[in-house]
Amino acid sequence: MGTTSPHRRRVSNWNCPERLFTKPLSKHSTGLKPTAMSTNLTTGPLVGQVVLITGSESGIGRETARAFCQLGAAVVLNGRQAERLECTRQALAAEGYRVAACVADVTNYADCEHLVAMALNRFGRLDVLITNASISQRAYFADMQPEVFRQVLDSNVYGSVYPLKAALPHLIARQGSVTFISSISALNGMPSGSAYCAGKAALANLAHTLRLELAATGVHFGVVHIGFTQNDPDKRVLDAAGQPVPIAHRPPRWQKSQAQVAAIILKHVRRRRRRTIISALGRLILVVHSLLPRLGDWVVLTSQRRMRNFYE
Repeated sequence: MGTTSPHRRRVSNWNCPERLFTKPLSKHSTGLKPTAMSTNLTTGPLVGQVVLITGSESGIGRETARAFCQLGAAVVLNGRQAERLECTRQALAAEGYRVAACVADVTNYADCEHLVAMALNRFGRLDVLITNASISQRAYFADMQPEVFRQVLDSNVYGSVYPLKAALPHLIARQGSVTFISSISALNGMPSGSAYCAGKAALANLAHTLRLELAATGVHFGVVHIGFTQNDPDKRVLDAAGQPVPIAHRPPRWQKSQAQVAAIILKHVRRRRRRTIISALGRLILVVHSLLPRLGDWVVLTSQRRMRNFYE
């Protein structure tokens, strides 16, 4: 749900050449060189705003970047696969949008400092931060290697904490907006997703705490709980040993398109909402978990027995 795999993948979008990305990110990567983009789009309600979206080289992050660009914002793209990230940047630039891109591992604080510095150097300000980059899993807790659990958890927690920590002074200066991308699985837990659910649930409490601590700054802190979403064909998550595997089966009728999810994220940010839950299923989970938690657990356990491919 809205996750980005750190492993090598084949490009199948944006008319990019198919090739494997095998070059690892250096500890102090300088990222892609910012390049002047087309400035054809000079009108729109977000003209002058600068948006940084982590994990925006593909998937939901890429479509969210496009949604903000369409309203006139300048967008800083981020990812760990340099060639794929550059391909996305070129595609958006070709549509006339103001974009820049920077390779950075958001679980590395030095990389996050560089990412924010590049955004400021390129566009002079920072108004919106959306922390979308994360890793998901497809493994039961009892089978997971400890280091895999930590990798998934770190990507979801520190992958939001570190970019925010680096960007916070600049967001305070603009009375800006921060949105953490979470999941409906954080609302009630999900078998085979222990580390992912724990990390996504942590973001909701983090946002609540920051609203209290930084209430006087005027910065908006929000959380979007994403439901089942159509994924890029090469999307991968981690198994118990840390190997990339396809995500578990999701009935197509339950899934929203990436563009639909991006539009909801855009509306959430513009309205400075505290929480947005995407999909009727997500809202039902919240109600049942709050009022009838045992019933909610019974439904999940029953589905686990009858729909094993939904989890495994």
